[in-house]
Amino acid sequence: MTIDQGRPGTGDASPGGLPDARGHFGEFGGTFVPEALHAALDELIRAFEDSRTDPEFAAELADLQANYTGRPSPITEAKRFSQYCGNARVVLKREDLNHTGSHKINNVLGQGLLTRRMGKTRVIAETGAGQHGVATATVAALMGFECRVYMGKVDTERQALNVARMQLLGAEVVAVEAGSRTLKDAMNEAMRDWVTNVDTTHYLIGSVSGPHPFPMIVREFQRVIGAEARVQVRERFGQLPDAVCACVGGGSNAMGIFADFIEDEGVALYGFEAGGSGIETGLHAAAINGGSVGVLHGTRTYVLQDADGQTIESHSISAGLDYPGVGPEHSWLARTGRATYETITDAEAMDAFLLLSRTEGIMPAIESAHAVAGARRLGLRIAEQDPDARPLILINISGRGDKDVDTAMAYFGVRGEADHSTGAL
Repeated sequence: MTIDQGRPGTGDASPGGLPDARGHFGEFGGTFVPEALHAALDELIRAFEDSRTDPEFAAELADLQANYTGRPSPITEAKRFSQYCGNARVVLKREDLNHTGSHKINNVLGQGLLTRRMGKTRVIAETGAGQHGVATATVAALMGFECRVYMGKVDTERQALNVARMQLLGAEVVAVEAGSRTLKDAMNEAMRDWVTNVDTTHYLIGSVSGPHPFPMIVREFQRVIGAEARVQVRERFGQLPDAVCACVGGGSNAMGIFADFIEDEGVALYGFEAGGSGIETGLHAAAINGGSVGVLHGTRTYVLQDADGQTIESHSISAGLDYPGVGPEHSWLARTGRATYETITDAEAMDAFLLLSRTEGIMPAIESAHAVAGARRLGLRIAEQDPDARPLILINISGRGDKDVDTAMAYFGVRGEADHSTGAL
């Protein structure tokens, strides 16, 4: 491994001009990768920077967002759910209504166009909950790429529906049986594939993690979430939200909705990590709240690791949050205090999953349910501290819960059988 030699070019797209020219967010970020990948990362940086000044690229992406994904995604005021959140008014950003069912399509469309621009014919990806894998398989079909998706064996079993969706879209799904057989191990295998096939293959990373420039690129392709929400909330409510809430695993949906609010000091940013069985048990996936600074998958960030610096296994009921690291920009936002990160247990997330389903008719992905639970906790806390406050809280519903029905059935003991019968004729 090389030690963070930095890459040419700069993001300079975020408030504060981060990342810097070496891909750093303060002490976080950077490029910790084998020598064999340096040329590919340099090529990716050039392709991305060229695309940002190319009106044809912008026009094609905008057309795909509008006429393929269905953007802009709406916002929905959750009036019945708000009754359980103190005096807060809760608004949902509906990324669950995107084509393929989550925010993941925003990033893969952009990186798909970059893949074609670089002249590569094959894409690989890693996925936990399967939503990024489905989105990658979708863009591969749309643009004519060969596609392979790496997925932990455990995740293939708890997200079997999305495995089938990827296969029907023409992708090859590889079950990874190493380690904990979850997202971290899938990312390891994808990295190995990329090193071997880098001349023809683009590694389409799905979160704001990995070596520079991936955290910057994914954030920029997800920025559309917050940019839309900013305008929509102001138009409907005549103000910006008092708080923006999102779940955080790697953190792509959270960076997407945070990005355009970072400079608004009056808007509080809250990220909710997967607390699993409780952070005190050690069975969780909360890298910021329960980890320490280290290097994982090519970037310096908060990582779950032991005293010797060895990555330890994470745990979450949510496959998409079951990852022992977090994107480096989230580490920077936490370190500077610009965003607050709290943990939500599996039980709290599943309670929120059911509550939003039954009060609004909206079944969120279990990932998103962590943000729903956190927003409710925030609303109740504000009401306790200031009974006269009427906060406006925006939640990013990053995906829909169809893929999680099997997990929810097992958790709640629902068997999918009729409640009553009319009897035999």
